[in-house]
Amino acid sequence: MDRDRARRAIQGIARWARRTHGPEVLAGIGPFAAAYALGEQVLVASADGVGTKILIACAMGRHKEVGMDCVAMCVNDILTSGARPIFFLDYIAMGRLRPEVVAQLGEGLSAGCAEAGCALIGGETAEVPDLLPPDRYEMAGFAVGLVSKDSLLTGDQIRPGDLLVGLASSGLHSNGFSLVRRALLERAGLTLDRVLPELERPLGEVLLTPTRIYAHAVAILLGSDGGGVKALAHITGGGLEENIARVLPAGVSAEVELGRWPVPPVFRVVAGYGGIGSREMLKVFNMGIGMVAVVAKDMVEEALRRLRTAGEGAWVIGRIVPGDGEVKIGGGWSP
Repeated sequence: MDRDRARRAIQGIARWARRTHGPEVLAGIGPFAAAYALGEQVLVASADGVGTKILIACAMGRHKEVGMDCVAMCVNDILTSGARPIFFLDYIAMGRLRPEVVAQLGEGLSAGCAEAGCALIGGETAEVPDLLPPDRYEMAGFAVGLVSKDSLLTGDQIRPGDLLVGLASSGLHSNGFSLVRRALLERAGLTLDRVLPELERPLGEVLLTPTRIYAHAVAILLGSDGGGVKALAHITGGGLEENIARVLPAGVSAEVELGRWPVPPVFRVVAGYGGIGSREMLKVFNMGIGMVAVVAKDMVEEALRRLRTAGEGAWVIGRIVPGDGEVKIGGGWSP
């Protein structure tokens, strides 16, 4: 996806959305999730989809993972506000309704919601033959969470000296699949059943690995005392650079150091077989870090202890410095 066109499209909607906002809207279009105050409690909401990863699922006839991805992409966004997910709805549009595919998607939605600790309470399934071919579908989801106003994470308290703690991703998650398909399937001519030595599993299985859901990890990290966490960034399209920038207040920048965490082999496969340079890889993919917490320096060891006790891979990957909102990525990584 062209990031500049995406920004301009969002700006086109945002100016109309702002006309509908009252004082209850604490965060609208722009942050990872919207926030709407109800007294001292805040409803946090996010909508997202799975993108062209669906084409991999269709080619393999496996759709449960898509349902899990849909939950993960929405839930991970609302977690960045410090919210607890409470319920989820889905939208499925198909060229021709196929009950067996819907059943697989439903199984994945249920599994994702169970992992996130929220209820799957409804949705919409539509047959749209004039929009989609019979063998294709589109899917989106909508997650709502709850957080007290005094626990809402906004990033306003981020200061130079705070550290960046990265949480391990499960792989590609659900971003960059147009590039993945072009690089591996078209350019390199690989097939989804190909077992690459770098992966030790069929390529299609690796590509369909569901997006990690961070609800349990974030709950453990925040604990009852906030854990010294000042902001959370969900690393999706745009990579570490664009997504960390979204939580930075005025007067600070962030420095990320490559080499502080292990990059999963699927990223080297995409880069190496697809002939993609490190700069483009960093702009598009999460590179092994699916969530970043900005943590007060004196709480970082405790944050790492909590995350590792919960079974999460976690590393200090950078720091906050004085600046003007840039995210600088240093160190070396090569395919």
